[in-house]
Amino acid sequence: MEKEKNITSMVAAGLLALAATIGAPERAAAADGPALLAANCLSCHSAQGDGISRVEGQRKSPEGWQMTITRMQEQHGAKISAEDKRRLIKYLADTRGLAPAETAGWRYLLEHDNNRVETIDERYRDLCARCHSGARFALQRRSEDEWRLLMHAHIGLNPTLEFHSLARDRQWFQLAVNEVAPALAKDFALDARAWKTWQAAPRVALGGSWRIAGFLPGKGAFEGRMRATAAGADRFELAIEGRYADGAALSGRGVATVYTGYEWRGSVDIDGIALRQVMAADARGERMQGRQHLADSRRMGGELSALREGAAPLVMAVMPAQLRRGETAELTVVGSGLSGAVSLGKGVRVLEVVSRSADRVVVRARAEGRDGLNDVAVGTARGKGLLAVYDRVARVEVEPANAIARVGGPGDAQMEKVGVAYRAVGWAAGRDGKAGTADDLRLGYLPARWSIEAADEEAEKAHDADFVGHIGADGVFVPGDAGPNPARPKSLGNTGRVNVVATVGGAGATVEGRGKLDVAVPDFVHRALD
Repeated sequence: MEKEKNITSMVAAGLLALAATIGAPERAAAADGPALLAANCLSCHSAQGDGISRVEGQRKSPEGWQMTITRMQEQHGAKISAEDKRRLIKYLADTRGLAPAETAGWRYLLEHDNNRVETIDERYRDLCARCHSGARFALQRRSEDEWRLLMHAHIGLNPTLEFHSLARDRQWFQLAVNEVAPALAKDFALDARAWKTWQAAPRVALGGSWRIAGFLPGKGAFEGRMRATAAGADRFELAIEGRYADGAALSGRGVATVYTGYEWRGSVDIDGIALRQVMAADARGERMQGRQHLADSRRMGGELSALREGAAPLVMAVMPAQLRRGETAELTVVGSGLSGAVSLGKGVRVLEVVSRSADRVVVRARAEGRDGLNDVAVGTARGKGLLAVYDRVARVEVEPANAIARVGGPGDAQMEKVGVAYRAVGWAAGRDGKAGTADDLRLGYLPARWSIEAADEEAEKAHDADFVGHIGADGVFVPGDAGPNPARPKSLGNTGRVNVVATVGGAGATVEGRGKLDVAVPDFVHRALD
């Protein structure tokens, strides 16, 4: 009887709240959250205290809650409007989300920076990470009962799971329920101190003017200003102006929502290119760090950082970030509150200030000191280790070191090609003069000449490098078309294994670095998170 009263009261509250929101779609979700849950979820879930069953035993990222609601729609026929869905995600992420400390180390999945090799705890490697990335379950928090129910759901939705590789040689379900679920409940606990501390911390509004710096594949490094104007509770309209490292101007507009008090999610259009921003703000709301990627190809993107204007003076970037000894070059110092003398560190002379403003200083400089990472200062604004001074490039690394591309098309076919954006990282040998040792000095990203080659003898015999696709001067690899290729033996498709080669020149010598690339068939399963 008490349960029926709870359900009745929650449904009534839901109907009243939904009626009150007509004409005010941007109103804060927090006030309407319980009512929205009641109106949209109680047809299947039951009231539980002040909340709803299953929901109370979980915490997730905004993307995690989006996946949950989407699954309810697609697999259980839940009828939820787009507006209710957006507000539910906001409410759930705000009240049952993850603290900054809980997402640290796993943010690459949120940012869709997926071309990387994870290190997975042995307890989870074969039972969980053989299908999912480690970050997939590390970005959730559940009670032990909820982790155990998740194991049951896996078997219910995928009854052949126990016959897969790495499952049929062991009692997968018994191990998952009896050993893995308790371990997950301990390692990724629902009631964690980090979350309680974050909930109690004051929230800082993230509106205002931000200095931004980052990288876009095919365009290069950029810097600019992003103005965020409040358009509702934790929602902002964005205006962006800036320039690329080559001097070309950029501009754009968009919107952003802040979840859980620090999770910045933006949708912007910069010069006709649709992009998504995923950043995390610090506790003081003065800096944000993350990634910006193409909206229609999430793995194609680059780093993005933001510094609030009006905060303490700070140097956030130097472009380019390296200067060879004995050479003179033009450097751009980017930051906020850049007023005063320019210092590029020991052994680097500022020959001329070409131009300056409060957020951007261009200088001509010459390096004459020893190898090292120099601090950069403009008056009281400082940035640590932002300029690498070096004598020669000793080795080159290709990022990502291991990657997967996918053929697609051809033409306007539905299966889109999945490319990879590459960058070359230079290293100096360090004081011991030997490349590949612990004291090597990271020089940052360097211009490179790009090419591909067969990865091994079998790939050489199959002429994989001639068919899998091509890499442009900007380091962007574009895979070939899907389907059989009559030009290959047995009409083999345009898949294969190649090395991506970055050749960096300087001081009369060239240095090469290599990354591994598997060009695979199209991915027929679209995932919100991998």
